[in-house]
Amino acid sequence: MKMITPLHSSLGDRVRLRLKEKKKKNLLYLGRHYPKGAGYFKRRLKNIFLKNKDVKNPEKIKELTAQGEFVMKELEALYFFRKYKAMKQRCYSDTNKN
Repeated sequence: MKMITPLHSSLGDRVRLRLKEKKKKNLLYLGRHYPKGAGYFKRRLKNIFLKNKDVKNPEKIKELTAQGEFVMKELEALYFFRKYKAMKQRCYSDTNKN
């Protein structure tokens, strides 16, 4: 008989690892235009992932994931604000010239 349990546990680990890598890549993508520079953001992100690489507690993992999602939303808001600010500046600078 084959043992099914190790296969399922390794499958779950692989799925969790893929999700972790996907979120990390998404954060790296969002950090390209970080105000302090992409290099600064990349180093900070790497340090955070290395610091928490040994976390096994599911509740702690959920907490860290929620924190990562919060950072992603904050970066998106920062970029939308920057885009809005630039658009507003272009529109109002054109009306002042006339």
